Amino acid sequence: MRAVVQDHYGSPSDLRCVDLPVPRLGDDEVLVRVRAASVHPDVWHVVTGRPAALRLMGGGVRRPKQPVPGTDFAGEVVAVGSDVSTVGVGDDVFGETLPSMQWVNGATWAEFVAVQQDRLLTMPAGLTHEQACTLPTAGIIALQAVREQAQVSPGQQVLVNGAAGGVGSLSVQIAKADGATVTAVDDADKQDLLRALGADHVIDFTRDDFTRGDARYDVVVDIPGNHPFSEIRRALAPHGRYVLVGHDQYGREGRRVLGSIPRMVGLMARSAVTDQIPRGSFRSRPKLDYLRALAELAEAGHVRPVVGRTFSLEEAGAALEHLASGRALGRVVLTPAGGADSGR
Repeated sequence: MRAVVQDHYGSPSDLRCVDLPVPRLGDDEVLVRVRAASVHPDVWHVVTGRPAALRLMGGGVRRPKQPVPGTDFAGEVVAVGSDVSTVGVGDDVFGETLPSMQWVNGATWAEFVAVQQDRLLTMPAGLTHEQACTLPTAGIIALQAVREQAQVSPGQQVLVNGAAGGVGSLSVQIAKADGATVTAVDDADKQDLLRALGADHVIDFTRDDFTRGDARYDVVVDIPGNHPFSEIRRALAPHGRYVLVGHDQYGREGRRVLGSIPRMVGLMARSAVTDQIPRGSFRSRPKLDYLRALAELAEAGHVRPVVGRTFSLEEAGAALEHLASGRALGRVVLTPAGGADSGR
């Protein structure tokens, strides 16, 4: 099979496309022919090895333990292990190969991937493979931010900063599905996309600073973290809640070693003295619970990923560079089979 290989940490342009054996199948695993695989920021972090502290979280200190990048996928089941009972050959499925939120390679940037059955689900009706593959990682983070940490409820005023990216675009849609009035913040080129996602109000951050406006929000979901909390709280209602997802702007913030970790630790400490910052938790629900919630939202028409560009496996480096450029409109996807599909 063809697969993308990462020999070392460094530039996305160093990725290679090579022939590898098809993965061997375990008893509780499913062999999936990958039709589409998501290109998202966590993959960029693992490919570049930045910030360096993330290498200590299981990925490999000097070089990646797993050489094939990628975590999210959608495709067709071609074989199942003897203990698999949830899906069968021929089913269209989507999921994420990693057991938890980790900055490690998950081997989905290939024509085939072996996945444990509790990390995938039948694909939501009405979505293409390209759309479905973008849901897991970004969708799980968005669900945790909007529903678990912010606890968004009907009638609330919610602002999503960095709303046009993977996590941001899903946060907008999930908050809308939960009955909130949503203000979406991103640059001018993405305003039409934000409105198409259902945002009630849009702000061009190149012209207006939401922390200096008159509006007050019950919830601020902050993807890029480009304002300190002292500025954010000016935009919060007295009992508003602030959720930082944290994004190092693909290294442009310059924090090569620790990235956003010190800021996250500081906010966790501050959560002990203010109810505007939800207390952090290292516990999360089983991955399948999140996938089911995302599938339900998609099938109800509340969530629909917008795919901007697709790339072949041979173009994996270019796909990551396009993502990191900030010019991407909609999600970026690899299509190992060659060519996008149009739905089911």
